[in-house]
Amino acid sequence: MIFLGYQAGVHKKGDFSVSDLIKNTIESKNYSKAGAIAQFIGVVRGVTIKGETVQKLELEAYEEKANEVLKNICEELIAKKGIVNVQIHHLLGEFDVGDDLVYVSVAGSHRTDVFPVLHEAVERYKNEVPIFKKELITNLDGNQQEYWVSEKKEKINQH
Repeated sequence: MIFLGYQAGVHKKGDFSVSDLIKNTIESKNYSKAGAIAQFIGVVRGVTIKGETVQKLELEAYEEKANEVLKNICEELIAKKGIVNVQIHHLLGEFDVGDDLVYVSVAGSHRTDVFPVLHEAVERYKNEVPIFKKELITNLDGNQQEYWVSEKKEKINQH
């Protein structure tokens, strides 16, 4: 269990949950100013962009730097008008299809305040945080492969 008020970080799978995220939000310092909360939960997708079957994922991080970057993103976003709490918690370890990977929460004065900041938080953690993903997949020929995925490379291949 993570101490309440912990707004960001990487955690071993099982050490932080969506209920911890909600509890942190509700018990945060300025929660009484919130009129809306928006949350994003990233999960393991069962199929790659190429149509291959995902068997499992493994996530690792340069933890010290990842924690620093996540904290900085949250602090910058909390400074935006109408925002009272931002949290980003990314899990590390081995994951099966459907498992939670990341939690992002934004609390703000109004719904119009939280949605753009939630989107920005998700895009920023994906682009800025040193988290590394290895996929174990079954390719279209039925063979299993294991490889490290680059988020930037994956985005280029989507377009």
